[in-house]
Amino acid sequence: MKKPVQINTPFVTLGQLLKEEAIISSGGQAKWFLQEYDVLVNEELDDRRGRKLYPGDTIVIADNGEFVIQSQSTETTD
Repeated sequence: MKKPVQINTPFVTLGQLLKEEAIISSGGQAKWFLQEYDVLVNEELDDRRGRKLYPGDTIVIADNGEFVIQSQSTETTD
């Protein structure tokens, strides 16, 4: 099951996601982590800590789980 990650900005970076989900303890560890672990963004291998993640993107992090980005926006369109 994918864990929803709520954001209130247009996007979040992969490095921010890792820190926000307590996978790493500081932003400085992101580069090392991404070199050591496979991370799939929308089913494609990605190792860029600055990769922008938008609502609807799915992220699979080896040994850490699956995540889906969701907007906190409560706006709806009719």
